[in-house]
Amino acid sequence: MSDSKYVPSAREQAFLDTVESPRYERESINGLRPFFDEKMPEDMRGFYSESELAALLALKGTDRDVEARMPVKLTRHYFELAQKSAPIRRLVKADPAETGNLEGSADPGYQMDYSPVEGLLHKYEMGLMYVVSTCSAHCRFCYREELIGRKEIERQDGSVAKKGMAQIPEITSYVRKHNAAVEANGGRHPESGREKLREILLSGGDPMVLNNTKIAAWFGALAEVGIESIRLGTKEMAFFPQRFDDAFFAMLDNFHKTYPEVGVRFMIHFNHPDEFLLKDDSGNYVEEEGGALAWHPETKRAMNGLVSRGWLCVENQSPLIKDINNDPDALRIMQRALKRVGANNHYFFCGRDIIAHKAFNIPIEEAWRVLNESQKGLSGVEAHARLSITHYKGKTEVVAVTNKPMPGVKGAENGVVIFKILRNAADAPDRGKVCIVGRNPEAIWFDGYADRVIFDEAGLFDYTRVKKKSEGNLTV
Repeated sequence: MSDSKYVPSAREQAFLDTVESPRYERESINGLRPFFDEKMPEDMRGFYSESELAALLALKGTDRDVEARMPVKLTRHYFELAQKSAPIRRLVKADPAETGNLEGSADPGYQMDYSPVEGLLHKYEMGLMYVVSTCSAHCRFCYREELIGRKEIERQDGSVAKKGMAQIPEITSYVRKHNAAVEANGGRHPESGREKLREILLSGGDPMVLNNTKIAAWFGALAEVGIESIRLGTKEMAFFPQRFDDAFFAMLDNFHKTYPEVGVRFMIHFNHPDEFLLKDDSGNYVEEEGGALAWHPETKRAMNGLVSRGWLCVENQSPLIKDINNDPDALRIMQRALKRVGANNHYFFCGRDIIAHKAFNIPIEEAWRVLNESQKGLSGVEAHARLSITHYKGKTEVVAVTNKPMPGVKGAENGVVIFKILRNAADAPDRGKVCIVGRNPEAIWFDGYADRVIFDEAGLFDYTRVKKKSEGNLTV
C-alpha cells in the first residue's frame, strides 16, 4: 500500500532546506532510579520525600510497580513550577495509589479498530497520527499510557503488538488512495461514506520533542498530499516553553510562506493555571498593572509567538483530574487567562477508562458541576469549552445534569444526565443524537449508568464494533 521511499517535491525540498534544528537542553529526569540513587542535581533531590521513595521502591518489580504502569519523566522547568504548586506536583509525581486498582482498558475506546495503517487513526472526518511515543515529561493520568509505556495491546484481529509510529510513505499513500476513491465516487468514500481526508492531527506522545526538521518533514508531506489543515497536539508549552524559540517560529513562517493555503492549529494542553501564571514566593499569583494576572516570562513568549501569527489558531483542552483541576476557581482563572491572550478554550474531558483510571477520574456528574461552576462569571467567549467523554461511537458531550425529578418518567426520580454525540465515526450517522440516563453521582464512566438508561437514540449503551475490511476500510 505504501511507496518504497518518499521523495519530497521541489517546492517541499525548498522549504525543508530553510529549516534549522537546534538542540534543546530540557534537563529531564527519566525514571525513579535517579531519585532512589540521588544521581541528579542536588536541588531536585527533595522532590520526593524519604517516605515516598521508600513506598515506591517497595513496589518495584511487583504487579503494582508504578513505572510499569506509566514511565516517570520530569523537566527542570516543570520541577521549578512544582515548587509552588501542589497540583503540578500531583501531575508528574508517581504515587503508590496509582496502582491500587488496575481496572481499565489497554486500548480505551478500541481506537485501533479505526487504524487503517500503522500509526494512523481515521475514526472521524480527520485523521490522528502517532508520530512519537514520548513527551518532555509524563502526566501520571496520561490517556496514552499504553503508547508512552510501549505496551503490547490486542488488535481487532486478535494479534498482540505495540502501537507503531506513523511513517510518511505509508500515510501519504493512504491519503492519496482514500481521497482518490472519494473523488471518483462523487464526494463520499464508496465503503466508509467518509468525505475527503482534509485534516490531520500530529500527536503521540508529543510531536514537539521531535526536532524542527522532522516536524517540517511531516508538515511538508501532508501539505503536498492535499491536507488542508494540520493540527499539532502538544503539552510542551507547559513542560518546556523554551522549545518555542526563534528557529521553530522561523520554520512555521517558512511553511506558511510556502503553503499559505494550509491551515495550522496548535492543540495545547494546560491542565491548571499554575502551569503558566507567575506566582510569588508566597504562592500567590502576580498581578500586572491593571489587575490582569501575569504569565511566566518563558511561557508568555511561547504563547505570544503563536497567537501573534494570525494565520494559525491555538486551542487548549484538558481532562478534569482528581486533586489537579477539579476546582471551579482554578478552571475559571485558566479559561479567562487563556482567552485574554488569544488562546481558545476547546474541550474539557471526563477522564478516560485507561488502566488505573479510578485513581484519577472524578465522577461524571461532579465534572459537569465543576465546569459549570467555573464558567459562572466568564464572558460568552471565555466560556466556549464543552465537557466531553470519548465513547467508542465518538466524542460525547455531557449536556446537562438535573437536580429534580422528571414527573412521570420512570428512572428519573433523582434527576437525569443528558449526553449528546458531538462527533461520530465514519460519515457521522448519529451526530446530534442524545441519551438520557438516571443520575448516579458515583459513576466515573458510562458503565456506571448501564442499569439507568431511560432513552438512548444515540446508542451509547447498545452499539456494535466495526468490522475491519480489506485495505483499511471499515464497516459495522
